Amino acid sequence: MALLRRHHDLGGTRYRMREKLFAIGDDFWIDTEDDRHAFKVNGKALRLRSTFVLETPSGEALLKIQEKKLRIRGTMELERDGQTIGTVKKALISPLRERFTIDLGNGRELTAKGNIVDHEYEIERDGDKIAEISKRWFRIRDSYGIEVAPGADDALIVAAAVCIDEMTHD
Repeated sequence: MALLRRHHDLGGTRYRMREKLFAIGDDFWIDTEDDRHAFKVNGKALRLRSTFVLETPSGEALLKIQEKKLRIRGTMELERDGQTIGTVKKALISPLRERFTIDLGNGRELTAKGNIVDHEYEIERDGDKIAEISKRWFRIRDSYGIEVAPGADDALIVAAAVCIDEMTHD
């Protein structure tokens, strides 16, 4: 097992994701820490904008992730069953730290902040940490971990991490 030291254990599910080694049209797996496939990211080819579909291991679509063009700052939308359930936006100004907001459309918002380019950041809801992303957990090169707290929407958090990865490595 390639798991290394941990920060503050959220007591949730931990996933391993490859760092930006894919292109539109490529598919890749997000695995649990015990090497089971948890989600498949299906990169949709021949599109004018970045589009991915987060799927179950059996191929059921969970969320559609799509870049929004012609915006002042990087923006990607998350759709579930044809309805927009979240919008991930890069902060205009972020002194000292990189920051993203995830507007959930129901009046709630998540924030992602930390060293996002180096995959060392946290996602918070109402000031409470609900996910932590870290490259330090795995010895495997070009991989990083995503830990999602119990009660949080794992697919939404994983999809937000995919959006952030896509927007920071364009």
